[in-house]
Amino acid sequence: MKTIAMSAKSPVLVDLKFSPATVAKALEAAFADRGSINLADPSSKGADLSHVDYALLWKPDADLFKRAPNLKVIFSGGAGVDSMMSIAGLPDIPMVRFVDRSLTTRMSEWVVMQCLMHLRDVQGHLRSQRQHAWAQQQGPEAADVTVGVMGLGVLGCDAAAKLKVMGFNVIGWSRNRKQIDGMQTFDAGELDAFLAQTDILVGLLPLTPETTGIYNASLFSRLRRDGALSKPVFINAGRGKSQVQADIVSAIRTGVLGGASLDVFDVEPLAKGDPLWDLENVIITPHDSAVSEEKALMRHVEEQITRFERGEPLQHLVDRSRGY
Repeated sequence: MKTIAMSAKSPVLVDLKFSPATVAKALEAAFADRGSINLADPSSKGADLSHVDYALLWKPDADLFKRAPNLKVIFSGGAGVDSMMSIAGLPDIPMVRFVDRSLTTRMSEWVVMQCLMHLRDVQGHLRSQRQHAWAQQQGPEAADVTVGVMGLGVLGCDAAAKLKVMGFNVIGWSRNRKQIDGMQTFDAGELDAFLAQTDILVGLLPLTPETTGIYNASLFSRLRRDGALSKPVFINAGRGKSQVQADIVSAIRTGVLGGASLDVFDVEPLAKGDPLWDLENVIITPHDSAVSEEKALMRHVEEQITRFERGEPLQHLVDRSRGY
């Protein structure tokens, strides 16, 4: 447990289920004006948390809010907050999502990479390589392909902008229509029209009751069938519970989908016996498209606490009614 004796400021409570060594290293240079209580540190066992004002959390202990009843602000350790929203005893205080340039950039890199891999059939080239086969391909260029991004928050908008730089035609869908220069957008009532134009579907939605299981057989069947790609592709780096994995498997096997790239899953790690591992044209990554970088996370929390204590509004606040 690190504290600063001369400071009268409340230390920041940290309960992050990340690598303990990485978190401890990041905390060495963080919160120098107030110190921290790292619950992963054995020395913090049984620590009095009643005086703590701020908590930085990711999948916190179930009794945390009973132990820290006087919190003023909760900071999420990730861009998503769905795991937090279901915790019993969650206090009705401001909750702040993690938004960081580096995290956003890494997510966009992953999305662009996956779209290009399917556009240029990298999996097909790898199969030919393993067979020592010289098999040239002539696929469409990016401008012939429409990428539909579901979820137009910070991550979705940045990914869309970078996909456009690569030449893709990009459209966007969100529950409420967003006006974005140079991009056609759709709202909740226009999902069918959005899907009918989409060759590559990119999922970056937060997890809410409305988005749970939204990527399912019915949705896949409404994707564009007559586009530049012979079959549509599904890419998901949002939340695992937003997809029905059995429907993805079926859609790949029956040709409803021509491919998929998945970074998130209903249960993680993905079970070794899951059929997704062995399907052709399915790319699996272990939920590392945009991992929170601990030092950037600490800086984000420091900046927001400074704003809060100056009487300025917190940024990236969670809307409890929407769940994100």
